[in-house]
Amino acid sequence: MSGFRFKQFSVEQDDVAMKVGTDGVLLGAWAECEGARRILDIGTGTGVIALQMAQRSPTAQVKAVEIDETAAKRARANFDNSPWAERLEVAQTAVQEFSPAEKFDLIISNPPYFIDSLLPPDAKRSTARHTHDLTFEELDKAVCRLLAENGKFALILPVTEFEKYLSLTQLHLVRRCDVCPIEGGAAKRVMGEFAKQKPTEIAHENIAIERGRRGDYTDEYRALTKDFYLKF
Repeated sequence: MSGFRFKQFSVEQDDVAMKVGTDGVLLGAWAECEGARRILDIGTGTGVIALQMAQRSPTAQVKAVEIDETAAKRARANFDNSPWAERLEVAQTAVQEFSPAEKFDLIISNPPYFIDSLLPPDAKRSTARHTHDLTFEELDKAVCRLLAENGKFALILPVTEFEKYLSLTQLHLVRRCDVCPIEGGAAKRVMGEFAKQKPTEIAHENIAIERGRRGDYTDEYRALTKDFYLKF
């Protein structure tokens, strides 16, 4: 099987369209989860972000939703093989139809973002990366419905798509982190944290992944992800 090992858990992913990637792991390490009792991961895929949340929040109940049946089964297997199986749960459903008994203190998502591009031939990869199954408007509506009054929503998107989401969301941006692949280069991704309450000011951060040579990771990237990656 094509697995990915982290310090405290492993993720099998041979049958899942979207493999473990930098975006998801970065978001799972960056999102503020202190004090969250109930956490929701939307579009969990392999389950990696939900597993990160379970590792970082020792008392939280972590739920995940995944529309693809194969991915949902894989996430469940990865949850069962982790140290936190009793606190992790996955529902194979569209988030638009997800109706839990309680709202969430933290919602986190590495959502689909290809809007106008040609669809890839692989249907599963298409679902994972294209908004025809979950538009930004539908995502925002679901988050607003499922988020507790004082809860937070964290997501990661390419820069252009982040600005599109920012222009339509009913939530308020609280914290933003621009992600540069190379130190001194242009940002390619943005991580955002949103809330129902308007903040007095918006925290703006930046992080670079590498210094310029492949594998030469910056100190801030190492510090952020060191609890997960074996290489750190």
